[in-house]
Amino acid sequence: MNERLKKTLKRTLTAFAAVGVLAFQAQAASLDDIKKRGTVRIAVANEIPYGYMDMDGQAKGMGPDVAKHIMEQLGIHKIEWITTNFGSLIPGLRANRFDMVAAEMAILPQRCKEVLFSEPNSSYGEGLLVAKGNPDDVHTYESFAQSDKKVAIMAGADQLEMLQALGVPANRMVTISNNADAISTVSTGRASAYAATSLTVSELAAKSDKVEAATNFTDPVINGTPARSWGGFTFSQDSADFRDAVNAELAKFKQTEGWAKTMSHHGFSATDAKESFNKTTEQLCAAG
Repeated sequence: MNERLKKTLKRTLTAFAAVGVLAFQAQAASLDDIKKRGTVRIAVANEIPYGYMDMDGQAKGMGPDVAKHIMEQLGIHKIEWITTNFGSLIPGLRANRFDMVAAEMAILPQRCKEVLFSEPNSSYGEGLLVAKGNPDDVHTYESFAQSDKKVAIMAGADQLEMLQALGVPANRMVTISNNADAISTVSTGRASAYAATSLTVSELAAKSDKVEAATNFTDPVINGTPARSWGGFTFSQDSADFRDAVNAELAKFKQTEGWAKTMSHHGFSATDAKESFNKTTEQLCAAG
C-alpha cells in the first residue's frame, strides 16, 4: 500500500471513529437502559440548598434528597453523583455525560428548547448579596438599570434574563463561574451585589461576616409579574420515558409529609411549597 493510500485510509477511519463517538454521546439512556446498567448518573452544581456534595462526599440538597427517593421507587439503587459548574449542566446532558440533573434548575422557555424538565419540584424567589452594611445601598434588581453600579451573576443562571428584561446593560454585569466566588466578588467591590435566589443569598451570607443579604429587598417585576422560579429535574430530549417515570413518582411524593419536610429542612418556606403546585412545566415552557 502506497503512502498516499495509507493517509487516505487513516483519514477515513478517523472520520468514522469521530462519527461513532458523536453518535454514542448523542444517544441518551432510556429508563430500561439505566435499570440494566444498575446505576443512574445524576449531576449537581454544588449550590446549597438546591444540590451539592458535602465534606464527606455525600449528595445533599432539595434536588438530591427527592431524587434519591424517586430512584428507590423506580428500582434504581445506585447513583453516581457528578459535580459541574451550573453553566455546564445543559451541555453535559446533551453530550450524555449524565442522565439527569438534580439542581432545581429554573424551568424557562429557552431551556425547554434544549432539554426536558420534570414537573416542578420546588419554587423560590430572588435576593441580593451585598457587602456588609450595603455601602452602595442597593435593594432591587431594577436599581442596576438606573445607575452605573455593577451586579454579579453566575454563568448560565436565569438572573441574566431577568436583568436583561429590566434593561440592565451587559457592561454592568459581572459573570462568575460559581457561587463560591460571590463573596469575594462583592466584598472586594468588584460588584455592588450578587443577584441570586433568596435561598442562595441566605446561604452565602451565613458563610462570611464580610457580606449580608440586602434588607428591604423587593422581587423584580418582569412584564408586570413579580419574579419567581420553579425548579425541576432536567433530562436529555431523548429521555422522555425516564422523565415521565420520574414525574409519576414525583407527583406521588409531593402529596406526602416527607416531601414537605424535605422542603422545610432545606430552608424553603411554606409559600415556596404551596407555589410549587401553582405552575405546570407546560405553562412554564410556554411562558414569555
